[in-house]
Amino acid sequence: MVRLFNTIFMAFLCLGLSSQEIVQWRGPVRDGVYNEKGLMRKWPAAGPKLIWTFDQLGEGFSSAAVTSTGIYTTGMISGTGYVFALNHQGKQLWRTEYGKEWADSYNGSRSTPLVIGDRLYIFSAYAKLVSINTADGKIVWSIDFMKDHGARNITWGITENLLADGNVLYCTPGGPEANLVAVDRNTGKIIWKSRGNGELSAYNSPVIINLPKRKLLVTMMEKSIHGFDAATGTLLWRFGHINQYSVHPNVPKYIDGYLYCTSGYGFGGVMLKLAADGSSVTQVWTNNKLDPKIGGFVVLNDRIYGGGDKTRALFCLDWKTGKEIYSLNQHAPSNIIANDGLLYIYSERGQVVLVEPKADAFEVISSFNVPKGSGPHWAHLVIHNKKLYVRHGASLMVYDVAA
Repeated sequence: MVRLFNTIFMAFLCLGLSSQEIVQWRGPVRDGVYNEKGLMRKWPAAGPKLIWTFDQLGEGFSSAAVTSTGIYTTGMISGTGYVFALNHQGKQLWRTEYGKEWADSYNGSRSTPLVIGDRLYIFSAYAKLVSINTADGKIVWSIDFMKDHGARNITWGITENLLADGNVLYCTPGGPEANLVAVDRNTGKIIWKSRGNGELSAYNSPVIINLPKRKLLVTMMEKSIHGFDAATGTLLWRFGHINQYSVHPNVPKYIDGYLYCTSGYGFGGVMLKLAADGSSVTQVWTNNKLDPKIGGFVVLNDRIYGGGDKTRALFCLDWKTGKEIYSLNQHAPSNIIANDGLLYIYSERGQVVLVEPKADAFEVISSFNVPKGSGPHWAHLVIHNKKLYVRHGASLMVYDVAA
């Protein structure tokens, strides 16, 4: 009877966890691919209809975390970081201060909130991890990794879009002892701290890879790609990956035993083959042309799409060989997402572009110029409920892209 009760209890617990709404940076599985239907496949000449804007976010590059009940993002005002909560009509519901933010160069908040059910999580440029109640904006718990765990900052401030797996939250303070950390997201209790290889963090947002024998966490640190056992924090392998400024913000992508990682400043990408048990990797190919600095890439039908930093072109690469299939000398550097076979590109020049990747070329369908905000155009685009969310500096703009 006890065993039956435990089985039923665990079933309900798992059902409760799986039913919680999870919203994170770059879409449902952190790879920039959204799954909405019924969107326009061509925009009006002036662009899609602008529904509303909110212009009081302060400085920052955070994207919008959009749930069924609200919109959450971050911004910096007078050196202080805030989480903003808006409703779907653009009205501010609450604003919560979470601590000092980055005002030394390229000022502003960095990371996009991770929302799981009624909790929101943010990791500041000064390695402060904060959990906030989404209903009222009250802080539930916080950890100051710089003050209490030896976290070390980097040239442009720690920048990490948090990763969760069930009730475990992962972050990369980059300290000598707390290099990578697993935290109970409900209580804020540290589950384990890993020394890793002692490298600094490198603006990366990690991924979990579910293998038959273990869960593997992959992230990019200042000099290497790292593979950790997600259950223990044990460093299983590292693969050298160095560019000029130790900037590696693009989320790695794993498909059927193969792992692709790429960085800017002309370094480009590498395809690695992962051992079946996740204990090692071997190099398959490299390509230095597709080198997004901070804009990410997407993979559709065994093809990799993204905008180059040094090359300043859009590229289509073959997933299996790394060979360039075609390119376009426009609309890059940029960030990129995809939905229903189309690419949504937000260039650093402030233009949002709808592109269809054909068999042998990019076809530019529509575009519009971002009308509001200031500073670099670095926040990634978001699609939710037939709306396109565009962040530029203090402004969040919401467009109707329903067919």
